[in-house]
Amino acid sequence: GCGGESPRRAQVQDLRGDADAGSQLYATYCASCHGAGGRADGPVAATLSPRPANHTDAAYIGSLSDEYLYGVISRGGAAMGKSPLMAPWGGVVNEEGIRDLIAFIRKLSGT
Repeated sequence: GCGGESPRRAQVQDLRGDADAGSQLYATYCASCHGAGGRADGPVAATLSPRPANHTDAAYIGSLSDEYLYGVISRGGAAMGKSPLMAPWGGVVNEEGIRDLIAFIRKLSGT
């Protein structure tokens, strides 16, 4: 071939995050509540009510769209009808970083 992929298709693929990059962001911003392995067992988790989501729960995470995950990460729990303790990270993590986090959460959950 002569590189038959259209630029539009490549652009769509670019929307998918990089799970390896996401793991670094997750360790920095998410692990204190969600746990290093995503099992809702971070050092702060026991003090939180409701408890953080378990990102290894394939049935739960698999039921959530990437758009929903993007919204809750970027806008925070309260904006999405979830825990107000879930901070809005959109002002701290850029769009690419949020997509990387989603890719890592998908990897944790096997979805």
